Amino acid sequence: MIRSIHVARYERAFLFRARDFVRVLPPGRHLYFDPLLRLRVELEDVTGPRVESERLDVIVKSGALGDEAVVVDLADGKRALVFVDGRLECVLVPGLYAFWKVLRDVRVEVLDATQVRFETPALGKLLTIPGASALVELIDVEAGAVGLYFLNGVFQEALPSGRYAFWKGEGRVEVRRIELREQVLDVGGQEIMTADKVTLRVNAVLAYRVEDAVKCISATADYAQVVYREVQLALRAVVGTRTLDGLLNEKDKVVADLESLVKPRLAAVGLGLGAVGIRDVILPGEMKDLLNKVTEAQKVAEANLITRREEVAALRSQLNAARLIESSPTLMRLRELEVLEKVTGKAKLSIVLGDGGLADKVVKLL
Repeated sequence: MIRSIHVARYERAFLFRARDFVRVLPPGRHLYFDPLLRLRVELEDVTGPRVESERLDVIVKSGALGDEAVVVDLADGKRALVFVDGRLECVLVPGLYAFWKVLRDVRVEVLDATQVRFETPALGKLLTIPGASALVELIDVEAGAVGLYFLNGVFQEALPSGRYAFWKGEGRVEVRRIELREQVLDVGGQEIMTADKVTLRVNAVLAYRVEDAVKCISATADYAQVVYREVQLALRAVVGTRTLDGLLNEKDKVVADLESLVKPRLAAVGLGLGAVGIRDVILPGEMKDLLNKVTEAQKVAEANLITRREEVAALRSQLNAARLIESSPTLMRLRELEVLEKVTGKAKLSIVLGDGGLADKVVKLL
């Protein structure tokens, strides 16, 4: 008829009589008169730290927990992060909760889930908590990019690089990552007819970057396709108004005109132009052969002209030398001696002296 209840130092006991909550029993030995066996005891481990009783609502409303527990009552649209001994323990959805703080340091951070994006110092540990992945979505924005945050299709804010947390179930969240670093686009295989009716293929290259991400997304569905289209149109406008010779001889002017057309069009959709250039100009086979023949003929004519100029210069030099020799007999003798020296240097020369007349002539020559 006498019932003894023992509660350890790390325990608390909930005492019920005929399914009605009576009180919380502290550590120690408790004696109760229970002839009809109507008493029921629930032992709670306070190192838990969550209070696990099925009749938590009745216990909380009675106020019997006092200062030994933290009570969390979350309404709709609220979430809570529970920290035990400085470590994130769990994430709470709307409902009634209690946590023992007898042996543990318990702190509860209540958040407004209607503000879908939230911040907490424990962001890195959030998804390591069991069940948190069903409540929280983490999105990373890489370095060199910006994230455009949309809630239910409405733009909210631009997010710089970093990690961001969003509550699930409170709206449709979308974060569009936009690359801010310079990007390179190849525009190849553009068949264009010049002003003199020559069809050629032009390959261009373009460097661009996103300067206003919000404007870019608002104005275009696919900004890369916009860049490609604008370069195509600009190429046709620049090349189509020039002859083939003008295109080949004025490449710098062509690039400048191309840039002047593309740059304002990209700026209108939040894009900045880095550099633009024509990489290749590919001619048809027959036109390429014809140009090669023209170039070859030009080079042959230039070579012949240079040869004639050199021949004329050589003849003038010889004429001047002849005039000098004619006007100076001494110079003529020196010239003869130079010729004789060259001859004797390359071959063996034998001089046969006969009569006095021949000897005199040789002596005079020497």
